[in-house]
Amino acid sequence: MKKLILFVSTLTLVFALSACGGSNTVKFGVIGPLTGEYSQYGIAVENGAKLAAAELNEADGVLGKTLEIVAYDSKGDPTEGVQAYNRLVEQDEIDALIGGTFSGVTMAVKTLAVADGLPVLTPTATNPDVTLDAANVFRACYTDSYQGSVAAVFAAVNLESLNAAVLYNRDDAYSEGLAQAFMDEYDDRGLAYTAFEFGKDDDDYNAQLTNIKAGTYDVVFLPAYIAEVGKVLTQAQALGLDLPFVGGDGWDGLETDYADVAEGFYFANHYSKTDEAQVVQDFVANYTAEFGAAPNALAALAYDAVYAMAEAFEDAGSADADDVIAALADLEYTNAVTGSIKFDSNGDPIKAVTIIQVVDGEHVVVDKVESE
Repeated sequence: MKKLILFVSTLTLVFALSACGGSNTVKFGVIGPLTGEYSQYGIAVENGAKLAAAELNEADGVLGKTLEIVAYDSKGDPTEGVQAYNRLVEQDEIDALIGGTFSGVTMAVKTLAVADGLPVLTPTATNPDVTLDAANVFRACYTDSYQGSVAAVFAAVNLESLNAAVLYNRDDAYSEGLAQAFMDEYDDRGLAYTAFEFGKDDDDYNAQLTNIKAGTYDVVFLPAYIAEVGKVLTQAQALGLDLPFVGGDGWDGLETDYADVAEGFYFANHYSKTDEAQVVQDFVANYTAEFGAAPNALAALAYDAVYAMAEAFEDAGSADADDVIAALADLEYTNAVTGSIKFDSNGDPIKAVTIIQVVDGEHVVVDKVESE
């Protein structure tokens, strides 16, 4: 009889554990490019997420459980991203997704996540379509359209631009989205611009830059990632193109390898590591101590996203997906490195955009701008 009682008790414990997730762990998945030419972005997101998890676990974790970050490599490719998502859901049984990192990958997994009803908070996917028609999908960053519009406001007002050259990657949703928003803002202001395109496999931008140099432009808007931006600016300098360049948050970290060709140029970003706010300086110090380098904006956004998702779990009082999604919709996370997080009806935050100038290889905050 004692053996039977022990067996029944054991079964009861097994079913109880199964009902609450089978362990004392809450799992957040992360998807980003961890290898390849865009790996600096994915690694920053993974590091920021893991730093937040470590700090949360030093306290009481999430719902009294240990928070585990499970990160997989998308290589920046949507197909790889879908494979990573399926692995996270089916094998690792994650409770929420922090990601993807890139817009294209995030949109590729969005349909699956909506069907699964999984809570999703992407730190860095800025394409406007990411959160549309997806009540379970939120973002910690501002959108491409908002960022592109703010960049145009800065160029028109601060740089007194009347005629812009817009050089963008037609094969990248991020680059195209910022470019279109910039041009729409110029249209609204009655200002002139000309669009110049390049493709994802291009390495030579001299034809576009030569045409820009021959024109009457007063600024170049270059919404792209470091892999392209570094080459474009290097070739522009070689051509003697003497115009100010303005970029988006994809420029963050450019000064590491391209400080000389980026000198004096501007880019929009989610935060500045030189911000004197205590929460920012604590984050920068802790991240630098842990990983040996200062954090870029993607690391900061991932850090904030994990804290915000954890707070939603606590507000919900459970790991039930529907409860967490409802808590995210009502969330007001104020102690964020990149600015307070409160979502609109689409799951998007509206934030002031920090405009940074590269000076002597350092970030100098020149303004904080909102779309008008």
